[in-house]
Amino acid sequence: MTPIEKLLKESELFSGLSDASAKKIASMGKITKVPQNTMIFLEGEKGSSFFIMVEGSVRLFKSAPDGREVTVKLASPGEIFAEVVLFEKDRYPVSATALADSVLFSMSRPVFETLLDNAEFRDDFISVLMKKQRYLAGRILYLAAYDVEERFFRFLADHYGKLQSYEITLSKKDFASAIGTIPETFSRLLQRLTSRRIIQWEGNRLTLPDDFWDRQYDD
Repeated sequence: MTPIEKLLKESELFSGLSDASAKKIASMGKITKVPQNTMIFLEGEKGSSFFIMVEGSVRLFKSAPDGREVTVKLASPGEIFAEVVLFEKDRYPVSATALADSVLFSMSRPVFETLLDNAEFRDDFISVLMKKQRYLAGRILYLAAYDVEERFFRFLADHYGKLQSYEITLSKKDFASAIGTIPETFSRLLQRLTSRRIIQWEGNRLTLPDDFWDRQYDD
C-alpha cells in the first residue's frame, strides 16, 4: 500500500474504503507542493477539485460582512477539505491558505465521477458517507456535551498529547476556532486559567503544572 493509499484510508471521508477503492483514487489524483502563505483558492471561486492534506497545515476561512476573516477549520494531515464541490456547488464556500509549507493530494470532480461509474466503488463510497454522517452527529454531541474549558484541554491532548509544555504554532484566533468558540470567549478562558495558575502562556510556549494530567481531564 502506498503512502497516499494509506492516507486515504485514514482520512475522515474515505476511512473504510477497501484497498482496491483507495488504490483507484490514489492513481487518479495528483500531488501538489504549496509554499507557506500561498492562497489555494478563494471563497466564491469556481472550482472542481477537493483536497487531502498530506503534510503541513491549511486554514479555511470565510469573510464576514464587516471584513473580518473568520476561521472555519484548520486542516491537518489526513483531513479533507473542499469536498463540497463533489456533491453540491461548483464554487468554494470558503477560502484556503497554507499556514506552513504543505503537500496536498487533489482530485477533480469529473475524475471522481468516473470512479462512481464503477458499482463496487460506488457502494463502497456510499458506506463511507454514512459513517461520515455518524461522525458529524458525534461532533455536534461533543460540542453540546463539553464546555469550552474541557474542549480546550481535550484539544491539547488529542492534537499534541498529554504533555507538561507545548509549543503552540496556532494563533489564538485559530485555536479558538478549532475548539468551537469565538476569540473573545477564548481570551476570557485564558485569563481565567492563568489567574487560577492552571496554565502559563508566554509567546508560543504553553505550560501546565507537572501533575496536571494525573489530576484531571483523564479519559
